[in-house]
Amino acid sequence: MNHGYIVYDLVMITLSLCLIILGVVLFVACKKKPVESEETVAVKHCARVYSLMDIDAVTDNFNHRRVVGKGPLGTVYVGVQENGELVAVKRIHPVLVLSNAGLGFSSVLKWLSSVQHPNIVPIIGFSEAPGERVIVMEFGRMMSLEFCLQQNVNGASLLDWNKRIRIAAGTARGLQYLHEVATPNIVHGRVKSSNVLIDVNFCPRICDYGLNFLAAGEKRELVGYVDDEYWNERGGGGSKESDVYGLGVVLLELISGRGCNEGMIVEWGLPLIKALGFGEVLDPRLVIPSDMKNVVRLAKVASACVGNSRKCRPSIAQVATILNNLEMEVCISDL
Repeated sequence: MNHGYIVYDLVMITLSLCLIILGVVLFVACKKKPVESEETVAVKHCARVYSLMDIDAVTDNFNHRRVVGKGPLGTVYVGVQENGELVAVKRIHPVLVLSNAGLGFSSVLKWLSSVQHPNIVPIIGFSEAPGERVIVMEFGRMMSLEFCLQQNVNGASLLDWNKRIRIAAGTARGLQYLHEVATPNIVHGRVKSSNVLIDVNFCPRICDYGLNFLAAGEKRELVGYVDDEYWNERGGGGSKESDVYGLGVVLLELISGRGCNEGMIVEWGLPLIKALGFGEVLDPRLVIPSDMKNVVRLAKVASACVGNSRKCRPSIAQVATILNNLEMEVCISDL
């Protein structure tokens, strides 16, 4: 009788231990799930709001010696934050600030600052004060593609054919992210070679995306980079189709080494590409590649972007797919 009680007690103790162990395992497993999900979900970036005093400190009161660039939207200064980090500070031109005083600058910048992609220059923060609109961006010691191709004597030779194909593919990927991944989708509105920056690793990064609302009336610098339909659009924000056209012009600049010249590059290059006169289109500063296949395909993509109406023009996804394939072939050939 006592032996039966002993066996019963042992069974109950064993079951109890099993239940306790199972409970501990389930508890630990449940505790781990939130941690794993936090690691896999990307944290959405939110722009920092700078006071004008902060901006003055970062730029040394907009010291002219800190100027690293000037454009139709504003003047860019290199700033130094308290931790020593360098940032690019774009001070919007006063005329544009006054003409857009009623627009929700801070709301738009908070939205644009959520964009995170390797081929896009991130917006770190902004400042808004009476008569002032300032955008703070990442500073990566970058030069514009326009500068590399047109103004820097050694820049064009540094950008060999393989690098140019990589730049084309990276630019298309960045634009595709804006058009199809960013929520809500973003129309760049000002796709041109001066808004494609090249870092020290020759990686292209798009800047000034979504800022067309600041200069809806200032369109002179866009002549040649947008299609004919652009001029009849309301609001002046542009469209995805006009962005693709602008990318096509940038591709022609990469291929030929020429500037846009208010659309003359399209009038000059498009007939030559259609007539298969690829040798005449190529940048004469570079040696003609032994295998012209990839360069020819790049030229045909450019032709499709600028030579078709909006209805027949390829989407940015189609362009990016072709250019990504070209880039992969280039990478394989470099091995």
